Amino acid sequence: MSELLPSVLVETNSEPDAAIIWLHGLGSDGHDFESLVPAMSLSPDLKVRFVFPHAPKRPVTVNGGMVMRAWYDIYEMTLDRKVDMANIDESCCQVADLIQDQIDKGIPPSRIIVAGFSQGGVIAYQTALRTQHTLAGVMALSTYLVNGDDVPDASECSNGKTPILIHHGSQDAVVAPVLATQARDRLLSKNFAVSYQSYDMPHAVCPEQVKDISNWVNARLA
Repeated sequence: MSELLPSVLVETNSEPDAAIIWLHGLGSDGHDFESLVPAMSLSPDLKVRFVFPHAPKRPVTVNGGMVMRAWYDIYEMTLDRKVDMANIDESCCQVADLIQDQIDKGIPPSRIIVAGFSQGGVIAYQTALRTQHTLAGVMALSTYLVNGDDVPDASECSNGKTPILIHHGSQDAVVAPVLATQARDRLLSKNFAVSYQSYDMPHAVCPEQVKDISNWVNARLA
């Protein structure tokens, strides 16, 4: 296993028995969702370690080659989203290492959720589709699915029955809402366990959504 990505850690108990690995969006960092933890209505019985990794810094083509934290390079901001798949493969390997690290620390895959916002959600999707570990859940927030034609049937995937939560803003001008519904429909056509919710918000997170995420996490890790 290579060196782990640096991460922000937030624990709700001194002896966590569950983990949520939460991936930030383009140009942000692991602190982006740190403040969400106290805002969530988690069950007091839950003992969760939140892992908010920092993506590596790399030039991003659509931002004029500016170097920033990014899970992968984006070549074009079209609906087809031309992206660097080699970067995505690398990031998925890095998240796989984070999952293995939690397993090594005594948390089974069935108690691990992988979540991601925007770019981070792309990696969350790909990780769930590729890993051999059966996770507790996957959260895909304001994001999209790359290489949808390569999605396996649920029966051929370790996370074929794993609950996948898709949230998106109806006013999202960064990741068009149609990309979220395309991901939902593709996964449903392959018999994955998907739930979808749209919110009246831009490319962001809203209080109503945080409440719904809290309820979902409570159910997954009860």
